[in-house]
Amino acid sequence: MSKTGTFVIVGAGLAGARAAQTLREEGFDGGIVVIGDEPERPYERPPLSKGLLTGGAEPDSVYVHDAGWYAEHDVDLRTGARAVAVDRSAGEVRLADGQHIRYDKLLLATGARPRDLAAPGIGLDGVLRLRTLADSRRIAAALVDGAHIAIVGAGWIGLEVAAAARQRGVTVDVVETAALPLRRVLGDEIARVFANLHRDHGVTFHFDAEVREVRGTGRLSSVLLADGTELPADAVVVAVGVRPNTELATAAGLIVDNGIQVDASLRTADPDIYAAGDVANAYHPVLRRRLRVEHWANALHGGAAAARAMLGQAVSYDDLPYFYTDQYDLGMEYVGHAPPGAFDRVVVRGDVAKREFIAFWTAGGRVLAGMNVNVWDVVPAIRRLVAAAHPVDLDRLADPDVPLDEL
Repeated sequence: MSKTGTFVIVGAGLAGARAAQTLREEGFDGGIVVIGDEPERPYERPPLSKGLLTGGAEPDSVYVHDAGWYAEHDVDLRTGARAVAVDRSAGEVRLADGQHIRYDKLLLATGARPRDLAAPGIGLDGVLRLRTLADSRRIAAALVDGAHIAIVGAGWIGLEVAAAARQRGVTVDVVETAALPLRRVLGDEIARVFANLHRDHGVTFHFDAEVREVRGTGRLSSVLLADGTELPADAVVVAVGVRPNTELATAAGLIVDNGIQVDASLRTADPDIYAAGDVANAYHPVLRRRLRVEHWANALHGGAAAARAMLGQAVSYDDLPYFYTDQYDLGMEYVGHAPPGAFDRVVVRGDVAKREFIAFWTAGGRVLAGMNVNVWDVVPAIRRLVAAAHPVDLDRLADPDVPLDEL
């Protein structure tokens, strides 16, 4: 196991911070440099669309470590610094200010950035995106009682922002190109659960709709849809997905295809360079396919796994994808991977009308993924069902009287 040298981490988010922490916990006593282009020290992103918008989370609760942790653990954290090139032959990272930082091992944890709309007026003041802590603060400032916001995109981020806005007395219109929120991910039956949840709390949906133009003079005043509907708006939140930040990897000649391609140990084709978090397209040894996962748990565990691999440990990163959401009185956890077209049946146990149920996405009787909604302490059992990868009796799967462990 390597104990010396300099390990450089590009990306000061959760994955990068967890990698630095794990290196020290595993006894690495060489140099650690963490480079982040934001002015903030590493923080977690889930509160940005949840507690920070509703006011339920303390501002300092988002940070991965206390302010003094990095100095105490001899981690050279460089915030407000942008890496612009990786020179693989020299083993160096070049920063925008001209500095060159030598590395023995390099971790790319560069994350992702929001996709944008190709619509006139998208650059007007009041058009917001949510990715950074600064973004969350700007959105929170717009969520004042009596305001009117339009949210473009009914994915997880869009729906969480909508829930936070309604809880603060804001009028909300959600514009979505599909016929239901999250339809491609969940299928129609479960997607309707989220549509009805938000309607019950006063959200107005505009489905099968596209934004033609954002209108205003200097600052936005309305959003014009393709069908001619005009929505008054004090702010617009664009939440139409993200794209991985792969520019450094591409310029360095690494393999990039929907993220930086890495093996099950999170190593690229270059044995000294690794990738983790949103930017990594990793081979999953249990699911036997490549995945790029954009959720919190992947950054949390992937950063740590990459650090151990950088130290020469035998690593096979096989954590199943996991994410959660909190919207109004609905709490949900999801484990597994059921991409559009991969499942042939959704099996439900529990009461969908009461929003207390577990849904399973299945193919050929095998459980690909499970979602527990307001039902708790079942994630380990769902994880075992997904990992087992063998057919189960779907009638028993739907029966709440049959313990999941018996399946």
